Amino acid sequence: MEDCIFCRIVARVTQASIVYSDEKALAFMDIQPVNTGHVLVIPTHHASRLAELDEETGAQMFRVAMWVAESLSLSRVKCEGVNLHLADGEAAGQEVMHVHLHIIPRFTGDGFGIRFGHHNRLKPDKKELDKVALDIRKSMS
Repeated sequence: MEDCIFCRIVARVTQASIVYSDEKALAFMDIQPVNTGHVLVIPTHHASRLAELDEETGAQMFRVAMWVAESLSLSRVKCEGVNLHLADGEAAGQEVMHVHLHIIPRFTGDGFGIRFGHHNRLKPDKKELDKVALDIRKSMS
């Protein structure tokens, strides 16, 4: 996909600071980092949504994310913990329509966080949770 910035990075047409690369996944530095050391992991073949990935590619992306997270903690990057974030679809905040997993190094006082709305403080009862779980199970293939 020549109009996809991440596909151009995979093809080495657009430059990136690469952390790791194999036949299924590529990890590189985010050019708009939340914190220093913010890395993106992408599949090497274009997929707009998570559901478009084959299971092995998705698994490899998470293996790479685990390696990067561990490496961040061993590096000189300020990193007391990490957040993994994958926005799947525009409604979830996905801006580049090529699957990408953020590995964000975190430290006390970094100012980054996830905000919850007032409705997130309400806890559904167990029957409601069971009903939704059953609906999801029925949709699994």
